[in-house]
Amino acid sequence: MDFDELEPRKARPAAPKDLSGWSVADLEAYIAALEAEIGRARQAIAAKQAQKAAADLFFRKP
Repeated sequence: MDFDELEPRKARPAAPKDLSGWSVADLEAYIAALEAEIGRARQAIAAKQAQKAAADLFFRKP
C-alpha cells in the first residue's frame, strides 16, 4: 500500500463564478444560499467546539 493514498487530498479552491450575466433576483438567491451555507458551517464549528470543550473538561488533569 502506498502511504500517499492515505493522505487527504488538498481541495482546490473553486474558480469564482462569472456573475455578470446574472439577474438581480438570481444574485439575491445566490447570496441567500451562500448565507445559509455559512450558517451551516458556523453551526458545525460550534458543535465541534462544544465537543472539544466537553472532552477537555473530561480529560483535564486535577
